[in-house]
Amino acid sequence: MISIIRIENLPRDELLPLLEESKRMGFRFVERLIAEWESGENRFDKDGEALFIARDDKRVVGICGINIDPYLGDPQVGRVRHLYVIAKERRKGVGRELVQRVIEEARRHFLYLRLRAANEDSYRFYSALGFASVYGYENCTHFLDLK
Repeated sequence: MISIIRIENLPRDELLPLLEESKRMGFRFVERLIAEWESGENRFDKDGEALFIARDDKRVVGICGINIDPYLGDPQVGRVRHLYVIAKERRKGVGRELVQRVIEEARRHFLYLRLRAANEDSYRFYSALGFASVYGYENCTHFLDLK
């Protein structure tokens, strides 16, 4: 059983397995999330922002957040940030649950959601969740109208 939990303090030690695995797989966004949290640059604490973890009975198996889109600076536009699910838990609905919780929270604060997918698998994943693919934007591959 997976629980999606909104957090206000980063459980750094519990994120080490996600951090180590993501670095081995060539992804840097968990590392960036931790660094930005520790520096105070991004603590998901502005109006409408939130950070969620997915936890099974024993450990954190995924993470995902929402920020005001830093590339636009428009408080009506949110950005899905730093989705990562540990490899053993993929294709079991964990990522879907995390993003659906982010969308649920976003609907309360934003008119639109944007994100940049990292690879073809994530392109398909976000499209399956209802995000539209967009082209020609440096920092955005997908868009969701929340109205």
